[in-house]
Amino acid sequence: MKPTLFIAALFFTFACKLQPKEQKIEKIDEGKFDSLHIDAVPIAKQSGNRFIQHDSFPSRDSLLIFADIYEIKDSKPTVLLCHQAGCGRGEYRETAFRIGSIGFSSIAIDQRSGNEANNIINKTAQLAKEKGLPTEYIDAKQDIEAAIDYLYKLNDKQSIVLVGSSYSASLVLLIGKNNDKVKAVAAFSPGEYIKGINIQDSIIGYDKPIFITSSKTETEASKTLISGIDTVWTNHFLPDFEGIHGSRALWETTEGSEKYWDAFKTFLKQL
Repeated sequence: MKPTLFIAALFFTFACKLQPKEQKIEKIDEGKFDSLHIDAVPIAKQSGNRFIQHDSFPSRDSLLIFADIYEIKDSKPTVLLCHQAGCGRGEYRETAFRIGSIGFSSIAIDQRSGNEANNIINKTAQLAKEKGLPTEYIDAKQDIEAAIDYLYKLNDKQSIVLVGSSYSASLVLLIGKNNDKVKAVAAFSPGEYIKGINIQDSIIGYDKPIFITSSKTETEASKTLISGIDTVWTNHFLPDFEGIHGSRALWETTEGSEKYWDAFKTFLKQL
């Protein structure tokens, strides 16, 4: 792993713990929505035509994967949201509502390699530790694969959009290449984070739409990572400002978040 990528991966393992406990959801959701404390409520909550509901389903090894479903009325979930190191499904609490505002229902999952985000505990990681299961980045691959199968069924067996952040961005690129249930992939700050697997070599010859972005300092590494993919498939947003690592690029508190959003939104609408 290049020094820049190693430092980024090490720092952002703890990044979710460093963020403010609350995010500004009101501007994104329709009306007031108690999203910060919804974990205490075991039923669906509704605001306008937006719903959020908890769910769980088994991974490939039967470990329970916990998820939040952000559903727009009359729109089945089509976007699967995967978090970065040290985090959980709470990484997408703000983002999922905003994705909903442009018409996409989504599911944010807890992978076994993670901890918490925005004061929301990663229950899958917690359960994996209790069971003594390995929780390296590669161990979360089966969680994402199981989530793809689950969402595919929810979507009446129509292909889905796969979104990843940092280590999961690398995994979604890897998984999405040959998975017919995935029609497009969005990768926020992917890199060579997976032990024993060369991501750059593994994704040569991609033949489906890819959105990729990162912080400014990660731009050259991102270019190298996708250099074996025909540019007809790649949508690479290159920030001309500092930016940030991972899907936190879409958080309202991030410098330049609107520019990241404009690029990501354009990609989604083209699908």
